[in-house]
Parts: sequence; structure tokens; C-alpha cells
Amino acid sequence: MTYQFSKKILVVEDDTITRNLFLKSLEAEGFEMIGAENGIVGIQQAQEHLPDLVICDIMMPDMDGYSVLAVLSQDPVTAVIPFIFLTGSDTRADVRKAMELGADDYLTKPSTIEELLRAIAIRLRKQAILQHWCMNKLEQTAKSVSTDKTLSVTTPKSIFPCVPQLKEVFDFIEANYHQGITLCDVAQAVGYSPAYLTNRVARQTGETVNNWIVKRRMAGARFLLQNHNQTIEEIAKALGYQNVCHFSRQFRQHHGLPPHTWRKEHQVIESQINTKMLTLQSNLV
Repeated sequence: MTYQFSKKILVVEDDTITRNLFLKSLEAEGFEMIGAENGIVGIQQAQEHLPDLVICDIMMPDMDGYSVLAVLSQDPVTAVIPFIFLTGSDTRADVRKAMELGADDYLTKPSTIEELLRAIAIRLRKQAILQHWCMNKLEQTAKSVSTDKTLSVTTPKSIFPCVPQLKEVFDFIEANYHQGITLCDVAQAVGYSPAYLTNRVARQTGETVNNWIVKRRMAGARFLLQNHNQTIEEIAKALGYQNVCHFSRQFRQHHGLPPHTWRKEHQVIESQINTKMLTLQSNLV
């Protein structure tokens, strides 16, 4: 399959035969290719050409692939470039080190061109989604600044941090938290292994994927408890819990109170606020 869009890919590989194979094969698929025979040249090429994606070997003389990724990650301009390791090493320690450094994917040799193309397509698609999201955020910010500041609209605040690289993860949780999803569901949806995704989210947010799922459910629970008259069992079911006791236990762990007690206290507070507002309005008339 030939790609109809022109994307620039940098291949950092010290083995000449392997490097040329990748360059020619990917060029035949419609990509604009750049080659680098070692890590030092790879960094220079990345900084000069700003490719859309980097494919890099790990074991290279003078500077290995880990060092290449570490250097590119320190520069805000090159840090956002998707980075794929393609190496003969598949030890757990090597894979984990790659994840900790922020690699987007890890392929082991020998890999077919089809496998490499699938990995490239996934990373470029995610990059396009990220860029589209950033453009929308900039447009929204511009519109917000130009809006009359005397107008105030109260909207629910998202519990998720603004981390563009994890937008797809948080979007999936937001859309499916009430369906009893797990870490494996999220990992499958975004195209990562559960271990890789856990490490990546924890590194960037300090929380695990499972913690974010529970936090979103707890936010939903607070809203339903305060604004609806559903029973605790109905709320637990609406949030994807199969066992109401499990829901109540998690809610108490996060809020220090069981759901029914929390509801009573916060409905009383809301009622007092509404009463004060009505009294103030009547005094102004």
C-alpha cells in the first residue's frame, strides 16, 4: 500500500544494509526518507530536518539509541516527534528502559516491512490527532479571550490533567468509565501494552490508569448523589459497578464517608445555599 501523504521519517541505524533496506522500502511507500549512520548524526538530522517520526536502533557505537532519545526529549521542538525503537534486543530490562525514556513503540528485529508500516501508521495517526486537538485548544482559547468577560457560564471541570500526549487515554476513560472498563480495555483502545501504558501515564501524571478510572467514577458518583434521587444501588450500576458494596467501599476510601451519608451532608449544604440566595434576591426586590 502506497501512502498518499508526504511524511518525513528519519532512520538511525549503524548497519548500512539494514538502513538502506528501510530507506528504500519506506520510500517506495511514499515517505520522504532521511538516513543517519549513528546516533550523533541522527540527532543532527533530527534537529535540522524535524522529521515526522524517528526510527532508531539501540546498540550503536559512540552513542546508543537510548542516548539519542534522551537528547531529543530535552529539546521541546524534537521532544514531540514520535520515536520508535527497532532493535535486536527484546529483554525486559531494555523494553522497560525504553518506556521510561518515553519511546512511543518498541519493535524487535527481524521485523517485516508490514509490521513496521503498521507501527508507523499508528504513531502518525496519534500525532495527527494530537496536532488537531492542540489547534482546537488554541482556537477555543482565542475565542474565550475575545468573549465578553461579564458573561459567566458554569461548566463541569474535567478531572483529567491537560496532557496532550495522553488525550486519547483520557478521552476513552471519559467516554467509557461507566461501563466497567479496566486497564486492559484502555490499553487495547490506544494501542499500547498494559505495562507500557501504566508506566507512561504514571510518569506523566503520578497516577495509574486504574486510579484515573476510579477518580472519574467518583466524580460521577458525587454528581449523581447530589443532583439525582437514584438509590445507591442504581448509582453504582450506572457507574459500571457490579457490586454495590464495592462501590460503597471505594467511595468511602476516597471521601471518608459512605455514599448515603455524603449525600445527606451535601444536599443540606446545597439547600442552605439556595435558601440564602432566595433570601438575598427577595431583599433586593
